[in-house]
Amino acid sequence: MRVLCVSTPVGALGSGLGGGVELTLANLAVALQQRGHEVTVIAPAGSTLPGVPVITVPGVPQPIAQNQSRQDPITMPAGGVLGRMWQAVRSQPWDVAINFAYDWLPLYLTPFFDRPVVHLVSMGSLVDYLDEMLAQITQTYPHRLAMHTRAQALTFGSAIAQATTIIGNGLDVRRYDFCPQPAPVLAWVGRIAPEKGLGDALTVARQTGYPLRIMGKIHDPDYWRHICTQFPEATDYYRGFLSTDELQKQLGECAALLVTPHWVEAFGNVVMEALACGVPVLGYDLGGPGELVRAGETGWLVAPGDVAGLAQAVTRIDQIDRQHCRRVAEQEFSLAAFGARVEQWLGRNRS
Repeated sequence: MRVLCVSTPVGALGSGLGGGVELTLANLAVALQQRGHEVTVIAPAGSTLPGVPVITVPGVPQPIAQNQSRQDPITMPAGGVLGRMWQAVRSQPWDVAINFAYDWLPLYLTPFFDRPVVHLVSMGSLVDYLDEMLAQITQTYPHRLAMHTRAQALTFGSAIAQATTIIGNGLDVRRYDFCPQPAPVLAWVGRIAPEKGLGDALTVARQTGYPLRIMGKIHDPDYWRHICTQFPEATDYYRGFLSTDELQKQLGECAALLVTPHWVEAFGNVVMEALACGVPVLGYDLGGPGELVRAGETGWLVAPGDVAGLAQAVTRIDQIDRQHCRRVAEQEFSLAAFGARVEQWLGRNRS
């Protein structure tokens, strides 16, 4: 198949502004290439994706859905890159287009193309008008939606969840080195924004005496300043926004990864990245991470917001076999397994 991947419009690939969508798109493109498909990506100007042809489009980034309330109206900034990217879709040859934007325009345009436009939804339910548009898609085109986990799909209600294909996620496990002997340090990885709960992880670090490696894009500078006021040690802990190669090195050396979302994560790419390095995951039993972590096997889960429980879980890190974490990553999150799931989903939309 000729597969056209239309990226998130909130920022260039490689900038970190797209969060986990950037890693998902990169791995999906390579997984489909390995299965013999021709993949092209349309993305905002400044995007880079080694080994995959990228058509870059200039324009104003689209506001992200996380910053909207449920009843906010549709936003379309002047000179917006979202509309320009979908103009570019019209001029490209493709058999199926995969939309990675959690936004209104691709959903609205779905019936106006003579070829299938399918949607990989990257977040749980956040905005009412998107829920409504997703419901309309499932009624007319029952196989066009895919999501990463069942927990994510259920945030949109049972009707949408039943019509959604669950494809999980994947990565090139070979890029992640197994580390059998960790340092006495914890890790936290993600966009630095309120919904990611970094303050909880810093509280756990204080209570347990473990230093915390903080890695990720500072998405909300005001929130980061607040965190540094509350936890002055955060400045020393912060390692920056890292490339995959540097991230896996820093992450792999850690005794465990803390996952502390204050919202329903669709998947939790960092969970599979940690497991690929052999790093146990300690997190809230919420959303995607709650589905991915096998309690007592690859980490421990506690109730959402239970910081004391998370600190207690740190004392049980040694009960988790790091080699087993790596094996689970190889079995469930390899590019071959991910590519097979995506290919099956796309095939259902071409029949």
